[in-house]
Amino acid sequence: MTDTLIDGRAPSVADLERWLESDRVARPLRLESLRARMAEEEVGAYFGVRRENIRYLTGFELGEGEEKVAGYSGQFLVSADDVVILADSRYTVQARDQAPEARLERVYNDLFSRWSELLASIGSPKRVAVEAGFVSHAMWGKLAAATPDVELIPAEGWVETLRQVKAVAELERVAAACAVADHALERLLPSIRVGVSEHELAMQLEWEMRTNGAEALAFDVAVLSGPRAALPHGSPGARLVRDGEVLLFDFGAQVCGYRSDMTRTLFVGQPKPHDLEIYKLVARAQQAAIDAIAHAIAEGTRPTGRQIHIVARDIIADGGHGDHFGHGLGHGIGLATHELPSLGMSAADTPLPSPTVFSVEPGVYLEGEMGVRIEDLVLLDAAAGRVERLTDFPREVIVVGG
Repeated sequence: MTDTLIDGRAPSVADLERWLESDRVARPLRLESLRARMAEEEVGAYFGVRRENIRYLTGFELGEGEEKVAGYSGQFLVSADDVVILADSRYTVQARDQAPEARLERVYNDLFSRWSELLASIGSPKRVAVEAGFVSHAMWGKLAAATPDVELIPAEGWVETLRQVKAVAELERVAAACAVADHALERLLPSIRVGVSEHELAMQLEWEMRTNGAEALAFDVAVLSGPRAALPHGSPGARLVRDGEVLLFDFGAQVCGYRSDMTRTLFVGQPKPHDLEIYKLVARAQQAAIDAIAHAIAEGTRPTGRQIHIVARDIIADGGHGDHFGHGLGHGIGLATHELPSLGMSAADTPLPSPTVFSVEPGVYLEGEMGVRIEDLVLLDAAAGRVERLTDFPREVIVVGG
């Protein structure tokens, strides 16, 4: 990774072109890996509907939420010899431009009546893997009825497992998105004052990201003050920032398709001793988790996501707040804000993949009082012996607006 991508500047046209070219070169290898899984599972085709997966495999892009209005456009079929993108007239030019190696099939509202024809065009497979977690029960039933002689096989996590291992160009984009977010919050600090609303701060933070390198938000900005900071996934509202309260920011930028995610809890005016104690506990738990990963890598092993979650959980529990940390420690990030690998009690009982990037975000939430979460993205590259924070914004206690 080059240092220039995390120095706060917006990515250049050359950066974007280099990243897109890297994706183009990588796509045949990605398809080869999916086809190996298909052969292992003895299926003749893979039917995908996730927008992140079609971009990863073909280059065709749909924006956040666009799949809700795109109909069947952006859905795709992969066989041993073919890649087929479905698109109606709104997306045909885009599909030809972004995914020239794929075959385009014009499909509008006629997917089920054409399903048999589409399968025949790729060799009439008798077993088809379907992204079951993202297909409705009704759609599954209509596909099955359209070709009763074809067995539909639930495929869960086949492409997502591939996506969790990141190429250098993918890691660079996550780092660039982190830099955009870091500097956006830094520029926002002078605007934080008593009497400003959560909504106003959220809008300004979004503006700072979008005008300084982000093509989009990774997700809606969360700004939560005082007792509302105890909402792990709350939305900003009209509440005004008050003196002596905590102020929690959870936000991320998107750069060339890849995302960042960070949380900082700041103090407005003089911190209350109790709030400061909670903050130091959360910071200690986060550092212990990252140190445990680094220690394992230095010893030549890779821990599981569950093991690292337990490290942070135990510290928070020992501090008397085990019941106030109810979510997992972290999640992978890339084309989606939440993806594999997982760090939590339900995480896979296998070593963390490498190279990869994930969040480490312990929190303590006291209903009706306050909440603290500290979240950074961590790059793990076992072969290079690297465990590195990509989020640079300070983690020390920061007092604002006093």
